[in-house]
This record gives sequence, C-alpha cells and structure tokens, in this order.
Amino acid sequence: MTPQFSDNLIKWSLAAFLIVVFAFLYMPIVHILFASLSSRPNFPYPPEFNLASYVRLSTNTVYQSAFLNSLLLASCTAVLSTVLGFLATVGVLRFGGKRALFYAILFAAPLFVSEILLGISSMALYYLLFELQGNMLTAIIANTVHCFSFCFLIMAAMLYKYDWRMNEAAIVCGASPVRSFIEVMLPITWPGIMGSLITAFVLSLNGLDVSFYLLGATPTMPSVAWGALRYGVKPELYALSTLINLIIFALVLGLMVSIRLRQRAIGSGEASDQH
Repeated sequence: MTPQFSDNLIKWSLAAFLIVVFAFLYMPIVHILFASLSSRPNFPYPPEFNLASYVRLSTNTVYQSAFLNSLLLASCTAVLSTVLGFLATVGVLRFGGKRALFYAILFAAPLFVSEILLGISSMALYYLLFELQGNMLTAIIANTVHCFSFCFLIMAAMLYKYDWRMNEAAIVCGASPVRSFIEVMLPITWPGIMGSLITAFVLSLNGLDVSFYLLGATPTMPSVAWGALRYGVKPELYALSTLINLIIFALVLGLMVSIRLRQRAIGSGEASDQH
C-alpha cells in the first residue's frame, strides 16, 4: 500500500464519517421540514409538497400565542443573561485578582443544577418568600439564572486574553468610559456578545422544565409541543418548528458572516498599513 493511497483512504474515511455524523444530527430537522411541507406529515416520503399546514398555522391562535410568549421569554432572558454575564466576566477577569477562580466557579455553579430542580426551587422561593405568583417576570428571572452561566463562560473565553490596557489608554487620551467601551472594547468582543445572546435565546426558547413550573397555564412552544403528544402532533406544529429553526439558523449564519467580514476588514486594514 503506497503512502499516497493510504492518505487518500484516511481522507475518504474521515469524509464518510463526517457525512454520517452530520446526517445523524440534521436528519430530524430535515424530517420536520418535509413534514411541514407534505400532505402526509406522519411519513412524508416521497414528499408531496403543499403549504396547507402553514395556512392552518396562520389561523391557529394557540400556537401563535405560544410562539409570542416563547419569543418574549427568550428575548428578555437573552438580553438580561448577556448583560449580567458580560458584567460578571469583566468583574472577574479585571478586578477578581487572586480570587478570580473562586468567583468563576461560583458563577458557573448553576450549570450543575438540574433544570427541574431549578424550576421547582424558583417556584417555591418566589411564592413562599416573596409571595409572587408564577408569571412571565418570574419565568424570565428563573431562565436568566439558568442561562447566565452559559453566557459567563462564553464571555470568559472571549475576554480571557483581552488587553485591558487599551481601555486605560483610551481614557488617558480623553475618552469617557462609555466611549472607550463602544469604540475600543465592543468591536473586539461583539462576537462573544452575539454568541451569548443566541445561546441564551435558544436555551430559553426550548426550555420546558424551568418555565413549566413558573408559567402554569400560560402556553409556550415547549409546553404546547409536550401537550400535543397526548393527542398526536398536528402538522401546524411542524410548520411552526420549521419557522423557528429557520430563524435560529439565520441568526447563526448572520453571526458567522459578520465575523468573517470583520476578519477580512481587519486583514485589509493591516495590509494597507504595511504598504
């Protein structure tokens, strides 16, 4: 066996393995897409394309209400988790000193708490101690506790090697702290901020255990999908799931394109400076 043949065999084997892995990961998503566009959603192969499920979705008030509630919950949770995660990361890495590792472990601790326990404990805490009934506000707070640790770790990975002297230099040159953040820190750290927003948004959008104990009868996408299992999944749910998947893929793709364009802009700027 020649070395070239051996290298080609390894490359083709790795390519075949990657194809199998990606097929395993994305076939359920593709199946939902076909089911939403087929007249036979239970087994849509070969697909007979029509938009009947999307037409019925436009008149289904239960799914529309669940989608709007989930969108509100996910958006507020994503913004709040990202802001708190960013502030916590700056505090730990910039001012943590010798106790930075202890603070980091403390902030990452909610990752190791089960979502069911977090939902039950949040319900008991808000009701017994603060006498708050389960509502959208308490659900946002509980989901923020769950998503905060993910945002903190993403921010920490982005800011771990950040040179804090750049902010100090900007302030020395006359810039205010806000302007220093907008013009110096934000252009470097925005991929981590967007990554935290998308991660927290997806986690809270798809989360059932935390929201179930705090929202009660208020419908969300996960609770409606879970309840539909008792009566059979309707094609409208496939259509709504497809729309949500497209939104998430569009956000991730937009983030990747923005990062690539930013890298090209930085590279072209450095090349022009050298000339």
